[in-house]
Amino acid sequence: MTATDSFHATSGATEEEMSAAPQYHAAGGDWSELSAEAERLGEERIVLNLGPVHPSTHGVFRLLVELDGEYIRELRSSTGFLHTGIEKNMEFRTWVQGVAFCTRMDYVGPFFQEVGYCMAIERLLGITDQVPRRAQMIRVLLMELNRISSHLVAIGSGGNELGATTMMTLGFRGREDILRIFERITGLRMNHSYIRPGGTPDDLPEGTTDWIRELLPNVRATISEMQDLVMENPIFKARHCDVAVMPLAGMLALGMTGPSLRAAGLPWDLRKSNPYCGYENYEFDVPIADKSDAYNRVKVRFEECYQSLRIVYQVLEALDECEGEPVMVADPKIAWPAKLAIGTDGQGTSLEHIKEIMNDSMESLIHHFKLVTEGFRVPAGQVYQLIEHAKGTLGIHLVSEGGTRPYRAHFRDPGFSNLQSLAMMCEGGMLADTIIALASIDPVMGGVDR
Repeated sequence: MTATDSFHATSGATEEEMSAAPQYHAAGGDWSELSAEAERLGEERIVLNLGPVHPSTHGVFRLLVELDGEYIRELRSSTGFLHTGIEKNMEFRTWVQGVAFCTRMDYVGPFFQEVGYCMAIERLLGITDQVPRRAQMIRVLLMELNRISSHLVAIGSGGNELGATTMMTLGFRGREDILRIFERITGLRMNHSYIRPGGTPDDLPEGTTDWIRELLPNVRATISEMQDLVMENPIFKARHCDVAVMPLAGMLALGMTGPSLRAAGLPWDLRKSNPYCGYENYEFDVPIADKSDAYNRVKVRFEECYQSLRIVYQVLEALDECEGEPVMVADPKIAWPAKLAIGTDGQGTSLEHIKEIMNDSMESLIHHFKLVTEGFRVPAGQVYQLIEHAKGTLGIHLVSEGGTRPYRAHFRDPGFSNLQSLAMMCEGGMLADTIIALASIDPVMGGVDR
């Protein structure tokens, strides 16, 4: 059967109808000419995988880039390689146990997750105004010190990725002093699980404020040394100025927040626009710049470190004035019956705490056991809490059914939202600038993947 016969058989068309219908002819291109033209133009695109191994920068992250020579034509981010199921696990733990999970998300800025999560629980419980002011001061102290340590890691690791190993060693030197403060207060350098719904489980150890004042000059000196090394360095400026530029409108459309947004000139900082934990009582400025490129993002982070130090000194003065005040709500349905204190070795609970619940009061032991194993009940409802993380706006969405554990817990990690801008920053630019663009965003994949 010919093609015409097949058409007649299937469509029922006559010869006259066929001759009157328009005729179409398909012909193939001259592939030898096309290949010669491609060879003449020298176009050759390759797809390159950066990661997902850890040396791909900033954790287990994968970048797929389509290269035309040294230029990036297309970039796609691929996440999920560090997914730990933290949010789902929190649905099977008590409200207090959830702190031990969320502190491990962005492991460079753990206190922001702890504070934001506990603030959300306090709103569900309706006890926000009952949280002691001393507990709020301790929270601010830890968050601002954590902001500095997070920025030092961001700037130091970004320098290291360009070959400036000195920046990394200096950044970790400054961070080490801050981690020593964290260890003295919480007993741990990371994964603290120190902030609790209703306040903090323990007050500052005796003499801590004076000890912190002794360490802060070292931290300030490290920040200044890092700043002196790079901010007027011609090589650093050549690699960062006018690199990975993002327009303000583009960042707002993509939900980008934090130092990158403020580098474009928008002073968006929740500590000022929607204060929490008593931030309205402290004097500090919101650093901004006139263009959001890689250089200004580093500049804003340096300036934020100095503003955080400014807040820390004010908090230390306030803590000295209110020494001895409670650090946990008085409600016995939430607060543990005996004051939980860290032992002198920093490895366990103090003997006074054990004596209270094991020897002095059977009622305290029973109540303590039920609070620790079952947890307290949170009224049914949902809440969305925002705080200013070192990397941008951190959102916490909690849903309660009225039980002793969350029905749903979800975190809007700023690093995850900020990564959406990477393609806009890099496409059309050089491959070498992609590493700088990624470092200027400062994602931590533990928070991105959760």
